Amino acid sequence: MSSEGAPRSPSPEAPEGGRLLLVRLSGDLTTKGDATRRRMTSRLAENLRASIKQAGRSARVVRERSRIFVELAPLDPAGAAVGARPPVDDDAMVERLARVFGIQSVSLVHAEDWTTLDDLVRTGERFGAPFVAGQRFAIRARRVGDRTEVPLRSGDVERALGERLLGASAGVDLRHPDVTVFIEIGRRRAWYFVAKTKGAGGLPLGTEGRAVSLLSGGFDSPVASWRLLRRGVAIDYVFCNLGGRQHQLETLAIAKCLADRWQCGTRPRFHAIDFDAVSREIQDKVTTRYWQIVLKRMMLRAAEAVAAQIDAAAIVTGEAIGQVSSQTLQNLAVISDGARLPILRPLVGNNKDEIIAESRVVGTHDLSAKVGEYCAIVPSRPATNARLADVLAEEAKLDPGVLEEALAGRSEFLLPDLDLDAWTAEDLSARTIDAGDTVIDLRSKAAYDGWHFPGALFLDFANALRAYPSFDAGQHYVLYCEFGLKSAHLADLMRRAGLDARHVSGGLREVRRLAEVEA
Repeated sequence: MSSEGAPRSPSPEAPEGGRLLLVRLSGDLTTKGDATRRRMTSRLAENLRASIKQAGRSARVVRERSRIFVELAPLDPAGAAVGARPPVDDDAMVERLARVFGIQSVSLVHAEDWTTLDDLVRTGERFGAPFVAGQRFAIRARRVGDRTEVPLRSGDVERALGERLLGASAGVDLRHPDVTVFIEIGRRRAWYFVAKTKGAGGLPLGTEGRAVSLLSGGFDSPVASWRLLRRGVAIDYVFCNLGGRQHQLETLAIAKCLADRWQCGTRPRFHAIDFDAVSREIQDKVTTRYWQIVLKRMMLRAAEAVAAQIDAAAIVTGEAIGQVSSQTLQNLAVISDGARLPILRPLVGNNKDEIIAESRVVGTHDLSAKVGEYCAIVPSRPATNARLADVLAEEAKLDPGVLEEALAGRSEFLLPDLDLDAWTAEDLSARTIDAGDTVIDLRSKAAYDGWHFPGALFLDFANALRAYPSFDAGQHYVLYCEFGLKSAHLADLMRRAGLDARHVSGGLREVRRLAEVEA
């Protein structure tokens, strides 16, 4: 894909057989100072290119004053790589680019040069006649540039073109037209269109630093994450797993949805931490009424540990005042004390119905609706007005090594590279482990030392992701991990690289069963 990022003097135009998209910058961008606006617009152009590439299209991105043009090459489904998804069509590209943060609206436009008012009206009639036929219509003209560059009045253009189109229409209706023909008039070129697809607005992703979001899989945390993404903050997701394989898979699908729909231009990761041992430690040693508060403080510390490794400056949560017992104002203050980093709660004043409605806009509603309640520590009489001194006394009973061990065993998934559909493919699953197989344990070293399949090699997940391109292509590999999710991801990557790889989809429980069969 070829593209141009710097302003150009030639007017943008659609390539032969292609289409031209007009992208307007959000109000948040246009109010910035010159240097900041240039920096943010440059990042916006990069994010647009990333979205276009992911869609399987070729295009040129041209920055011009307060807007950006995207010159789409003709759609060529036959040119897609073998096994790749078909490229996105023109109308879907408009919807797709409207989800790039920093954009006010996107339109498919027709562009032509002009010199006189007659030129504008003649082209406008040719463009607009098919749209206004039998419809009540309006004309909206807008001058791009000052009066010296465009020595015409917008109202004169609207009246002249309206008179020319009147005969083909059902009449003019300036308040509630069936069709509106828009004209944007530049110094030498004019752009004609009949629709504006509303953009996500906000600031270009990646212009306002990095944060980590505590993602639970419900409605709240994905919407909270989206609100920070819209403000230009690049986000990684931290998931503290209380529900095993199914909980992680459901939450991973939500993170993947956010990454694919809204995070083009960045490479977000999903950091999964098995919190089962932490949960059991709390239940064994902490007074029941403080379970949830202590658990949330532990989750903040886990998120803070991940943030330190990726240079993130804040933690995002989906908490709202009074939504559950642990989210009273006093309890939120006590929970916040568990981390040094700023905690951003963009939903703090929202009602639940508002959050659920917004999840439909984000695109995570249906996925979140399927996620079960996995919190295993729900006391019958939780503290609603906890005192910090009491909570600190309860925490002192805990072994800090339990959280440290959970963090040491965390796994990372690079969301843009995940193909969750492939994980369920039957040919990736190993139903048996044969004598000639090279078996690899992807868990932590401590877990491997505690027990492993006889003859299995130890290679933790993070190092395996780096090492697999150098694996011997003549071997047959069987991979396993705690829940069968890391192993599924690596088996898929290895298959794509031409290696013979399978994984134990049932995780450690199934590996133990296979070991008993072998014995």
